[in-house]
Amino acid sequence: MKMPFPVLDSDKAAEEFVASADLADYDFSDMVPVRFELRRKDKSVSLRLPESLLDAVRARAEQAGMPTQRFMRLAIERALQEPPHRS
Repeated sequence: MKMPFPVLDSDKAAEEFVASADLADYDFSDMVPVRFELRRKDKSVSLRLPESLLDAVRARAEQAGMPTQRFMRLAIERALQEPPHRS
């Protein structure tokens, strides 16, 4: 049986753990992918939304554990990755 992954509270603790542990011994099934945003955001957009829609977006962003603007940007990126819908 694999061991649970330990909680690491600092970069130093993570570096020490990775340097000394055999990662094959650990269970990574509870891990979630993390997306780092490295590209600079150089444009700003103002968008008017109905309050109910903004409230729903804020709630979903909170459920996802991310800031509202990042959640909205990711939703737009995902929508653009899908094939266009024909009417």
